[in-house]
Amino acid sequence: MTKRLALIDMGTNTFHLLITEVDESGNRTDFVKTKLPVRLGQGGISKGTIAPEAYERALKTLRDFRRQIDEYDVETVRAMATSMVRNASNGEDFIKDIYKQTDIQVEIIDGEREAELIYYGVRSAGVLGEQTSLIMDIGGGSVEFIICNNQEIFWKQSFEVGAQRLMDKFFSADPIPDAEVAAEKQFLAEQLRPLTEAVAKYNPSRLVGASGTFDTLCDIDALSHGDNARQLSQPASASLQIADFYKIYQELLHKTHDERLAIPGMLEMRVDMIVLASILVDFVLETYNLKEIRVSAYALKEGVLAQALESM
Repeated sequence: MTKRLALIDMGTNTFHLLITEVDESGNRTDFVKTKLPVRLGQGGISKGTIAPEAYERALKTLRDFRRQIDEYDVETVRAMATSMVRNASNGEDFIKDIYKQTDIQVEIIDGEREAELIYYGVRSAGVLGEQTSLIMDIGGGSVEFIICNNQEIFWKQSFEVGAQRLMDKFFSADPIPDAEVAAEKQFLAEQLRPLTEAVAKYNPSRLVGASGTFDTLCDIDALSHGDNARQLSQPASASLQIADFYKIYQELLHKTHDERLAIPGMLEMRVDMIVLASILVDFVLETYNLKEIRVSAYALKEGVLAQALESM
């Protein structure tokens, strides 16, 4: 028996839609796989509210998603909202308006559940082995960290230090001043204390970056080596050499918005936030002495899919 599902991940920066069909053997056929820069957190995240323009952009995007879902005659629709919606004073009204306009029932998931679903998504990409890894998923509102291997989760936590929040706090000039880089790292050292304790306890040996920022870093890296195949094939997993990350990182720190936009592989929707996100990656690599980066193209929505398939 085949099953057709639509999965919507309403992130703080990006909305994702996956429409897929799965047969009884677990083989997947994707019909729609799209990500759009809705920027739900823009203009409101630091005030704890969804700003009117962002609210409208989101509704318009979801009406369009609904049209695509109807077109493919989908049986099951799962929509998840994360950091921005769970912390916004008008989040509940927003969820009601979505239901009124699109008949999509959105589930607001907490940080713990988000981390767990990311783990299942990353695991299904095949990047985890027996050794202990630290998964990191950088969203616009929150960042999830999961210490795990391919069998189990040892520790997980969501922190409200996403790239849009960091941008509002530290991106005062472009290129970002050295003082702001230092200030962001100082802030992260304080905010991520529970992670520091968990890393000391479980001693992960490598960083696994989930989707988003890490996909873009891999695209930039591949194109800098003349590899055009990556963007066409979009593999579920990849490796990023530490030295290659730092080469890109230095460019991101010292270039302006327009210069970053000109980097082959850069996405316009990430061009500014990637600076703050990369400082966070540098902080994690340096502080926890991680010597390897693996990247999973799968994250939250694939985790929802993995769990949905288990219950089929």
